[in-house]
Amino acid sequence: MQNNNGCKPEIAYPCRWQYRLIGEERTAIIAAIGTVADLSVCAISEGNVSSGGRYLSLNVEMTVNDEVERLRFYRLFAADPAIRVVL
Repeated sequence: MQNNNGCKPEIAYPCRWQYRLIGEERTAIIAAIGTVADLSVCAISEGNVSSGGRYLSLNVEMTVNDEVERLRFYRLFAADPAIRVVL
């Protein structure tokens, strides 16, 4: 991630980080979260539902210890078939 000056933003780790996960089924998305992270340390909140009702998003907030871990969570979420998009 870069800002307009071409520099990486300064992130002070450990920090709370939020991922927005978009998929078709709430229970499948939550199951995917459980395969990547401990659900007891995640804050999961409802996001939006698409106008046609086919897609929904869940926001997952958790503590990440460093950039490597933050990006690893991103890749693991993105690799799960229940999750269409990770933001």
